[in-house]
Amino acid sequence: MTTSATETADVVIIGGGVMGCSIACNLALTANSHGLRRIVLLERDTLGSGSTGRSSAAIRMHYSTAVSAEMAWRSLHIYRNFPEIIGGDCGYVETGYLVFAGPDDVDAFRANIATQQSVGVITDIISPTDAAGLAPGFAVEDAAAIAYEPYSGHADASGTAYAYATRARAEGVNIRLKTPAAGIETGADGSRVAAVNAADGTRIETGIAVVATGPWSPAFLKSHGIGAPLVATRHEVLHFRRSLDTVPHHPGGADISNRIYFRPEGQDLTLVGNGNHSDVVRDPEVFAQRASPSFIQEVWQRLTRRIPPMADAELAAGYAGLYTSTPDSHPIIDRVDGIEGLYLCTGFSGHGFKLAPMVGVLMAELIGTGRATTMDISPLRLSRFVEGALNNSGYGFDVLA
Repeated sequence: MTTSATETADVVIIGGGVMGCSIACNLALTANSHGLRRIVLLERDTLGSGSTGRSSAAIRMHYSTAVSAEMAWRSLHIYRNFPEIIGGDCGYVETGYLVFAGPDDVDAFRANIATQQSVGVITDIISPTDAAGLAPGFAVEDAAAIAYEPYSGHADASGTAYAYATRARAEGVNIRLKTPAAGIETGADGSRVAAVNAADGTRIETGIAVVATGPWSPAFLKSHGIGAPLVATRHEVLHFRRSLDTVPHHPGGADISNRIYFRPEGQDLTLVGNGNHSDVVRDPEVFAQRASPSFIQEVWQRLTRRIPPMADAELAAGYAGLYTSTPDSHPIIDRVDGIEGLYLCTGFSGHGFKLAPMVGVLMAELIGTGRATTMDISPLRLSRFVEGALNNSGYGFDVLA
């Protein structure tokens, strides 16, 4: 690559999804405390054009680990107060969130609720009668236990990324679209970040680089000799148009027995996806972006077990997006040992949007002060995979988006 220009920056963030935009914004908002004022964000296409733009954008706190539950809970506070904290509109809609557990899940389910409550999450197990009142048309009597989060809901994933980017630009961040990062350059001994090279030939001298590249992370990190157990996976989502006579409204939720998650969309649509099927994608530039007939049939059947009137619904749309998955379905939020100034923020396994506001805060703390101070994120360190210290994946609880 021929270098056409050389610039300098304090921090270069690679990736303009909701995660990269949140990091950039939070770094800029805290610049007075850490002095990192010259911030550049490189995005290969347009903001949110990767996983963010195809996110189901559900917001909930039901996780099996304290670190994820607390990040989600703190993120909810930001989503609910987004105009005052960040500015702009994230599109937050409060619907509440129901979680249905089967007989084999009850003990873990109750333990998870206790974990969530221990970090402040407002959630509890409710009766089938209460659940039926919250979700008319739902089948509730077969559930072994049902939890409810009254303040959960959903938002606009692309709108949130744009809102973070708008505030970041107002705070002086230089956001460059259609500008892929060609690579990260290290010093002569390879021990520290020296520059980020853009595909347009620009060399940005910097001591700090942040990799927030979503499904492009596996290949990007491998090209730099960095080992991280990441894989891009394809997941499908459907929209059904339901009859308002039989299901006039419903909260968001997850059905662990039937391996589906769902949420309302607009006036009469229901978004539904599943958490037990994925296809590995080798090249995130090339994957089937439409829902498959077999997926439609299977998930529709699962949905009708929980919401019987949906048997008469109309399929309105279907699409597929990419997760960046790790072996324990938890992200990597860490610095890279041996390369000073290199940070990773990836591997969210379908949960990135729920956690993005708090991840931006924590990454700004980690980069600006050397450690995350708001909460302990050591369970998300990169080294956990070689240490054998994986987080409990809690399959039915954590994988459902």
